[in-house]
Amino acid sequence: MRRLILLTLAALATGLGAAQAQQPAVRTVAHVDLDRYAGRWYEIARLPMVFQRNCVGDTTAEYTRNADGTVGVTNRCRDKNGDIDAATGTATVIEGSGNAKLEVSFFKPFKGDYWIIGLDPEYRWAVVGAPDRKTLWILARAPKLDPKALEQALAAAKAQGYDLSELKYTEQR
Repeated sequence: MRRLILLTLAALATGLGAAQAQQPAVRTVAHVDLDRYAGRWYEIARLPMVFQRNCVGDTTAEYTRNADGTVGVTNRCRDKNGDIDAATGTATVIEGSGNAKLEVSFFKPFKGDYWIIGLDPEYRWAVVGAPDRKTLWILARAPKLDPKALEQALAAAKAQGYDLSELKYTEQR
């Protein structure tokens, strides 16, 4: 009986792995104008992340162009005590990506993927994720995103195969 259970579990695990392998690769937008992308973005929603576990609201990201071609990143959020938590890092554009793939580092030598997979033509909202589909942020230029724009951003994430069942919406005051 024990052997049958182990074989069944192994077969299920193999089947799940094959299903994930058949999913198309995550694609980014074709091009990002980093000068237009620079500035403040408000987090509208995200998939839960361990490094944001203390954030309860008012989450923003500020992007600046650096003289060396990198992008400065400053993330802020409000914690449960009402204090503002901030982290500063640097993003490097992946060559040949049309500026849509970046590697972000807040703590050297650790780097994370920052892929822009959805972008409003007017740069009013952006969808950012990673090729493993474990990270996802919906960002906007304003603290609130109108329902039609939010629907478009969510559709961009769904089209890329992201599971939105755990999506957490961010309180912005």
